Amino acid sequence: MPDLSDRIALVTGASRGAGAAVAAVLGEAGATVYVTGRSSRAGARTDDMPGTVEDSAARVSARGGTGIGVVCDHTDAAQVEALVARIGADHGRLDVLVNNAWGGYEQYDGATFAAPFWEQPVQRRWDAMFGAGVWPTFLTSHRAAPLLADGALVACTIAWAQGAYTGSAFYDAAKACIARFAFAMAHDLRERRVTAVAIAPGFMRTERVLAAHAADPERLTRTGELLTAGDLARTYGFTDVDGSQPEAFRIPSAS
Repeated sequence: MPDLSDRIALVTGASRGAGAAVAAVLGEAGATVYVTGRSSRAGARTDDMPGTVEDSAARVSARGGTGIGVVCDHTDAAQVEALVARIGADHGRLDVLVNNAWGGYEQYDGATFAAPFWEQPVQRRWDAMFGAGVWPTFLTSHRAAPLLADGALVACTIAWAQGAYTGSAFYDAAKACIARFAFAMAHDLRERRVTAVAIAPGFMRTERVLAAHAADPERLTRTGELLTAGDLARTYGFTDVDGSQPEAFRIPSAS
């Protein structure tokens, strides 16, 4: 593992799933990790699923880092501003920002999700995919940008099908929007030597590649790119938990 013992990281949407895995591996590399989400041991659980910010923070610390769990709804400007202010007061900088919070599935309707766009419940789908899905990445990046240190990394996790259609117009557009925002951030942050990328984990069980990317002194050469975890695993030599290196997730384009 790379040594990130001097790095301050924020991983959003990290009560469970990919966000929790990213936070845990950053902890394994020694980082101080602020773990955020809406699920708390003392409060509500999103979608009644297991996992809380306290659980994820404890795993960060158990792996050798310093985990700090903070309940935060990343659609709420006041809560995001309070979070960023806390990190600023505690450390004065932010070295790694992982935008993983995504509430776009909370109004998921399996019966209409993949229907033609004109048959979709337009306001409900828009509010879910862009209001609860895209907005957290925009808002958190906007508020945290002044805190990003020289040489920092901003990573936005997305679903991406290498140019193929993901099956739902609103979902497809929302994920593409985040990828393009990462590209735009790379442009605006380049003079500050901050790297901004979109990373598509795909179907895999490890997030070690993100820790490797955070420690790579040459990462600025890839700023603005849309990367897959499978490709990065080969670049940095990491494997999945079973020792394999799964292929990058790709959906064949329709002929």
